Amino acid sequence: MRSLAVLFAVVLAGPAASWAREAQPWILVDTRTLTLTVLAAENHVLVRFRNIAIGSGGVADSHLRGDETTPRGIFHVSWVYRHSRFGTFYGLDYPSARIARRAYAEGSISRAEYDAIVQALRQHGTPPQDTPLGGQLGIHGIGRGDPDVQQAVNWTDGCVALNNRQIRQLARWIHVGTRVVIR
Repeated sequence: MRSLAVLFAVVLAGPAASWAREAQPWILVDTRTLTLTVLAAENHVLVRFRNIAIGSGGVADSHLRGDETTPRGIFHVSWVYRHSRFGTFYGLDYPSARIARRAYAEGSISRAEYDAIVQALRQHGTPPQDTPLGGQLGIHGIGRGDPDVQQAVNWTDGCVALNNRQIRQLARWIHVGTRVVIR
């Protein structure tokens, strides 16, 4: 009888656990409209932040160290640093496997660098941040920066920046593992 109860609990928990994963909020960064949207299950909008800033070099399919572009792709929050010069910094697991694969095929990174990136991603860790693809990309506030600059220009080195009020509000939905889609 006990094994039947355990089996019943597992069967019932399966769909619930699956639903819980699907219901986790995720983030969409639209680089054309300069918005960051937090979405839940079935793409229900929880909140939308306008007037975000991206890299001063615009957007690209892959970021290279020093080019100040914001990379397109699917990433995850890999770490959180609450005391950065920009306030809270949500670091992304950049570069993605897709970006690393392309960079390796183009000769921008070595086989060892490619393997290290892929291995870190497989372990849900932060890929090496010191390759020619750069790193230290994430979502952050402006810290003590000028709010007028935030409203006027894209100013980051490739990150996504919100104003300080917005980054504090975002904390409600973002954590290590949150999916971030930049398009």
